[in-house]
Amino acid sequence: MLVLLESLSFYRNVRVGAAAGALLAVLLYLVRTFELLGPVIDTRDYPLFGPDVWFLLLAFVLAATSALSVAVVLTIAAAVRGAREGGAERPE
Repeated sequence: MLVLLESLSFYRNVRVGAAAGALLAVLLYLVRTFELLGPVIDTRDYPLFGPDVWFLLLAFVLAATSALSVAVVLTIAAAVRGAREGGAERPE
């Protein structure tokens, strides 16, 4: 199983996905926190915590899902690339 994961560059894909997801989440959280696109009209009531905590939690969820999506897409691309290269070597 480890040979398969290494041949698909899975661990590299996970690191790339984690970096991309974290970067996206941090950028969007900073846009929201510093109101870079203008002021936020606060007409909503946020239970238990303020809006900044809820948006921090949403940023974490966005980072996790983006990281997973990027890692899966990169791994599938590596699998397809490996299948094409392997298929060309097989004489039939």
